[in-house]
Amino acid sequence: MRDIGIGLAGFGTVGAGVFLNLEKNRALLRERIGRDLVVRKIAVKDPTKNRDVSVPPALLAKNWRDLLDDPSVEVVVELMGGMEEPRELIMEAIRRGKIVVTGNKALLAEHGAEIFRLATEKRVPVFYEAAVAGGIPIIKAVREAFVANHFLRVRGIINGTSNYILTRMAESGLDFASALSEAQAAGFAEADPALDVNGWDAGHKAIILASLAYGFWVPSKDVLVEGIEGITPGDIRFAAQLGYTIKLLGFIDACPDGSVEVSVQPSLVPNENILASVRGVFNAIAVRGDVVGDALFYGRGAGRDPTASSVISDLADAAIALDSPRESFGFIPHGLYGKLRPADEVTSAFYLRLGVDDQPGVLARIAGVLGESDIGISSVIQPETPEGELAVLVLMIHDAPRGRVISALQKIRVLDCVHGEPALYRVEAAS
Repeated sequence: MRDIGIGLAGFGTVGAGVFLNLEKNRALLRERIGRDLVVRKIAVKDPTKNRDVSVPPALLAKNWRDLLDDPSVEVVVELMGGMEEPRELIMEAIRRGKIVVTGNKALLAEHGAEIFRLATEKRVPVFYEAAVAGGIPIIKAVREAFVANHFLRVRGIINGTSNYILTRMAESGLDFASALSEAQAAGFAEADPALDVNGWDAGHKAIILASLAYGFWVPSKDVLVEGIEGITPGDIRFAAQLGYTIKLLGFIDACPDGSVEVSVQPSLVPNENILASVRGVFNAIAVRGDVVGDALFYGRGAGRDPTASSVISDLADAAIALDSPRESFGFIPHGLYGKLRPADEVTSAFYLRLGVDDQPGVLARIAGVLGESDIGISSVIQPETPEGELAVLVLMIHDAPRGRVISALQKIRVLDCVHGEPALYRVEAAS
């Protein structure tokens, strides 16, 4: 049984979790994979910093290049965060023939094509289970377990912070700002929560999943990503009245013409849809394959131990790959798909909320604009309004191309009877 030398680049929450769990379950891992996973070096910004995790000082290095220069380090684990420095580390590690494990979703979403092109050229595997949905083994499932399937659709709640905020808004009637503050106080949201609430954390994950599922790297600049900042307690109540729960969903669909839809949007999910019941910081991903049918993955999408579990799973695969060379290096492109469907061409139902004057004829004027664009209304909610205040008008819109709905909304928002910023959210089908 030989030792596998590991270098950790970054020793924050996840890095510490990897180190602790490697030590805790060393005997179990040794029995299961027939190799001993040994941390040889840990690159940190400040080796003198006091840490909650006890680490032998001899393991600490200030420069990540020390991991590459150490011949006893065979696998490099990138847990630094950021973009340019991790990209430089990963590319150089591949050039030197060191297997890479990373959880850097933003880096893979933006530079995955470049990284895997080099990995294939140098025949060096890159593992990245921790990049999507924390401890849920969705990367391995898409890449390996479902290899016989065309992916018909994927729906995912893949950001725990936004799901926690929306859960608290639904369960306790909090507004967005209060729910976000609560999430930060509980440690579920960062001091700067922008990527969580503006949708891009989920967007990066959706890009990675879609790229794996359809064999081409999806360009992030063409992906529709919307956040949850504009959702109000009123939206939550109206959705519930209509039989829906609002969730931030990742949409990944194979379209009939061979194109692929990839987006992240706040969406009204029917209460009978299993994703509507996913609460708090939990993630869930529903996959539909043409062979397997429907499969659901559920679990914690972040946190020290769930993410460390995925990193260690990749380390086990990396250890085996060192002794059993493979022909797949983390991503296999193919030509069966290759075109992203423009967001404006995607058809769905919609929820539209407007602030309007409380006077006769307003609904008729708005319905007229929609009718001129061949957009139908399935239902209307207009709660009673105190005299002198703006009325709230909620319209449920029949299936229509998003571009057509956006164009009609531009005409509606300039009507003299419409005030404030409209809210437009996608409505998900029941199954």
